Amino acid sequence: MIHYDFVWDRGKARRNRRKHRVSFEQGATVFRDPRAASLYDEKHSEAEERWVTLGISSNSGLLVVHHTFEEIDADHIRIRIISCRKATPAEIRRYGER
Repeated sequence: MIHYDFVWDRGKARRNRRKHRVSFEQGATVFRDPRAASLYDEKHSEAEERWVTLGISSNSGLLVVHHTFEEIDADHIRIRIISCRKATPAEIRRYGER
């Protein structure tokens, strides 16, 4: 079983919560969604590989989470959350069509 650790910058988390009304703690829960979809974010991956995950959070809201993956070992992955927000109507439709 793979273990996930979540990390983030506290200042960025506060700014994200004020701007989007979504906490990084809530964003971390989308990774429990068995239907969550992660896509490579080529546009923002110049300095590091970044990903975007769309999934249902523990409060049943559909969220978009921008993050990195770092494999620590075969059973341990660190996810650094960069931002998270509520999904747009178009993203909600795409999630429902999968």
